[in-house]
Amino acid sequence: MSEGAPALNWGVERRLEFIEFRLFWEGGVNRSDIIQTFDVSVPQASKDLTLYQERAPKNAIYDKSAKRYVASACFSPIFLKPDPDTYLSRMRAIAEGITEPEDSWIAKPPEMDIALTPRRSVDPIVLRTIIGGIRENRSIEIRYQSMNRERADPMWRRMTPHAFGYDGFRWHARAYCHLDHKFKDFLLPRILEAGDMGAPGLGGEHDALWQETFDIEIGPHPRLTPSQRSVVAKDYGMINERVVLTVRYAMLFYVLKRLGLLGDASQLDPRSQHIVALNAAETSRALKRAEIEFDEVDRVPRIAGAPDAPRVALPNKTDGRPK
Repeated sequence: MSEGAPALNWGVERRLEFIEFRLFWEGGVNRSDIIQTFDVSVPQASKDLTLYQERAPKNAIYDKSAKRYVASACFSPIFLKPDPDTYLSRMRAIAEGITEPEDSWIAKPPEMDIALTPRRSVDPIVLRTIIGGIRENRSIEIRYQSMNRERADPMWRRMTPHAFGYDGFRWHARAYCHLDHKFKDFLLPRILEAGDMGAPGLGGEHDALWQETFDIEIGPHPRLTPSQRSVVAKDYGMINERVVLTVRYAMLFYVLKRLGLLGDASQLDPRSQHIVALNAAETSRALKRAEIEFDEVDRVPRIAGAPDAPRVALPNKTDGRPK
């Protein structure tokens, strides 16, 4: 937005952003687009287009044959920062059925498909209760189905949630477990019921694995050709064939698993594993430092000072990890 221009209310600025979105990504916009998307009157839509031209006089040209405004050759956005990730996430939301096309701002979504994963069923009342527990710093009694051999049936237990985590496939609540006296990840679909709130246990500030981070240094697989290494570097936004991902220790296993870096990636076929951890030894130590334990498919990180619990050695193979 140009300096010195009068401030706009949120609704008007949102519509001007929409105009710019359509100009940049769709090539053009007309009055009916604004009316259909925002349910405003014809005069209001006309006023929005006029205002946009006043604020960005060189961005849009009226095409009489198409009866719409099209982006000019010198188009330069002022209300919108064009972001491919944002646009592609809108496409993904359409493909997954999360968003209706008309709510995505995309005029004519291209034909697309995605590698679907089964949608995990989360009880909305459970989710609302956990959000409330985090907001109010309260513990929650939950009925949880563990995959622990010793806890084969659902049982009531108490936790104090402080955050949410997402591994790319599943959401979990990061919480202090009053039963095991340590911080754990509770998968939301496995929380069958949420009961009473109560006094909190340890808060998130005591969750060292959540508060502390580790830097994973990533680079192209060493057995790729120079041109292949170059395109991998471009793909991951690397500089000098290196990029750093700062990851919470509590999320480290999930990130490494998703990137294929749990084992020695340099020994894998570069045609399928394009990246490696440049600081592989440090990454391995970081994983051990987090002392990640696995209770079949329940992820259970220990914390310093927690009551003793059975320790298990990290397995050498990765195919026995949580699914």
